[in-house]
Amino acid sequence: MRRRSLAVLAAVPLLFAAACGTDQSGTKPAAGSGIKVTGDVGKKPTVTFPTGAPAKKSVEETVKDGSGTEFKVGDNVIVNYTVYTWDGKTNAAAMSTYDTGSPETIPVSDQLPSVLKEAFVGAKPGGRHVAVVAPDSLSPQQLEQAKQQGQAEVTQVLVLDMVGLEPPAPKPVTVDGKATDPGVKGVKVENPGPGKTPKLTTKTGEKAPKELISKVVIKGTGPEVKSGQKLMAHYIGKIWGTDKEFDSSWGRGEPATFPIGVGQVVKGWDQTLVGQTVGSRVLVTIPPDLGYGPEGRAPNIKGTDTMVFLVDIVGAY
Repeated sequence: MRRRSLAVLAAVPLLFAAACGTDQSGTKPAAGSGIKVTGDVGKKPTVTFPTGAPAKKSVEETVKDGSGTEFKVGDNVIVNYTVYTWDGKTNAAAMSTYDTGSPETIPVSDQLPSVLKEAFVGAKPGGRHVAVVAPDSLSPQQLEQAKQQGQAEVTQVLVLDMVGLEPPAPKPVTVDGKATDPGVKGVKVENPGPGKTPKLTTKTGEKAPKELISKVVIKGTGPEVKSGQKLMAHYIGKIWGTDKEFDSSWGRGEPATFPIGVGQVVKGWDQTLVGQTVGSRVLVTIPPDLGYGPEGRAPNIKGTDTMVFLVDIVGAY
């Protein structure tokens, strides 16, 4: 379902998601690093690196103070960030949420590299912070992951624009209502009743449709899903023609939560779930070009596979 998992550090998968920044300015070097950060908070920064080899010691520094309640361990913080690989040569920007157009959410926990945890704990909404993440900030497990990916000696620089706390997720609704036949030849949906797992069957000799198809099975009465929101969904995913299940939130026992309409999931989801209503059950068939493309997604989805999803929209916020 997800288009990609952002590895901000090669050794540490950090999934970041959604909101907008504030408009303040500041210029300050990161202590001990010689890095200078300029520009307004809420806009992509400009970073100037010192000459010579990259820093081997991690450090974090406040460029601009925010205001309000300080963040703490256990918070989910919405943040805009820009990541640079400090190699002493090009010092290239690896990625930025300002380029993707969608801030992300970071759970503040001991799973973060220690210097990133330090940057978040005590920070406030509207602030800008710099974290120089060298190998000394990684746990033994994170360092081992970095070694496996050939990144054990990499130093990265993150400019973090703190937006605020993510609002608490609503209680998931139970999809309930009159079910209709989606009318997609070759696909069968069974609706056993409220709170029970529906059944999707995709074993068929019918040729897979080339176009994106979205059919409402149960129409929910909740609010309309808007682009940029977090969507809570129960779903099952199968391959057209084989009935092979490759993913199921029902199987995991809890709904998945992800940004919708902003390129964080496959295009077929962004194009069909925005505009639906909370409490709806939707059948979606996604051709390869609106799924994972010709490369597919190992090990279960080939580049020629059409995916079929049955999705219960149980919340949006």
